[in-house]
Amino acid sequence: MKLDHQAALSELSVVLEGIETESVEKACRMIADADTLLLYGCGREGLQMRALAMRLYHLGLNACMVADMAAPPLGNGDLFVVSAGPGELSTVTALTKVARRDGARVLFFTATPDAPATRLADHVVNIPAQTMANDQGESKRSILPMGSIYEGSMFILFEVMILRLQALMNVDADDMRARHTNME
Repeated sequence: MKLDHQAALSELSVVLEGIETESVEKACRMIADADTLLLYGCGREGLQMRALAMRLYHLGLNACMVADMAAPPLGNGDLFVVSAGPGELSTVTALTKVARRDGARVLFFTATPDAPATRLADHVVNIPAQTMANDQGESKRSILPMGSIYEGSMFILFEVMILRLQALMNVDADDMRARHTNME
């Protein structure tokens, strides 16, 4: 079997080119200005959010995943960073309501920017990719399975955002490396 990575890379490129630069810039400013960041996503989106949380920690930010044993409470000055590609996931909506109730701002990543749950957010970043919610029948657009194009786009977007945050926060690679765990 020959790997068709060029088609997958092409699809990722189309999605990433469809993300508004100003929206990403605003998201980076929200992250840089937050006192504490808690991140959440379901399934494979959650894995990408975990990768982002790790990089935010490497930048020197107080970032943690929801449900981690050491996750602090959120309140005023804090930011809840959440992903729901399909827009509506009951856990995402419930946690977003808790964050808002207790005074935290909400940064919402999704492929469905007009979903009702996005109205709870202070800012929405649209990642215009296929998710598991539209991966079958006539709506199927990606050669990758299920929501992989959304999740792959998240990974690349987040790494590019880290580069922007490094510049915004004046953090160099050596500073980040010094925060990497030595317990591996």
